[in-house]
Amino acid sequence: MKKEVLLSIRGMHTDMLLNNGEEEDEAIEVIVPAVYFFKNGKHYILYDEVAEGMQGVTKNKIKINGEQSLEIMKTGVVNAHMVFEKDKQMQTCYDTPYGQMLVSTYTTGLDLKESEDEIAMKVEYELTVNYQPVAECEIFMKVTPRGKFEK
Repeated sequence: MKKEVLLSIRGMHTDMLLNNGEEEDEAIEVIVPAVYFFKNGKHYILYDEVAEGMQGVTKNKIKINGEQSLEIMKTGVVNAHMVFEKDKQMQTCYDTPYGQMLVSTYTTGLDLKESEDEIAMKVEYELTVNYQPVAECEIFMKVTPRGKFEK
């Protein structure tokens, strides 16, 4: 059975490429309506993403396989299939309207908390783009039924 939910995605990126050798933190957060379902022991969250200043939509599918893995699949304006597994490095081609990038992630942490009305996931990883270290990142995702969302 599919449920209408709210998905909160909050990310923190510590930039490792500043010229002065200092690190800089950049936080982002989005809250979007989504559809949730549970199938074959995995959580699925589906939502559409609209990029500012661009025509078209990116359809997103998030698949959570317990604390073993998290997958983010993007199709549309942006195309990518990112897989996060603890202590593993994964690569994908991140295709955007501006061109392709080779994106590599090394996942250092996956933490899943589940309750009757909420799924919360934290992912920690190192991000490399086109063989250049870019950032140390954290993603916090929270899925709640519509009408019960609290920050």
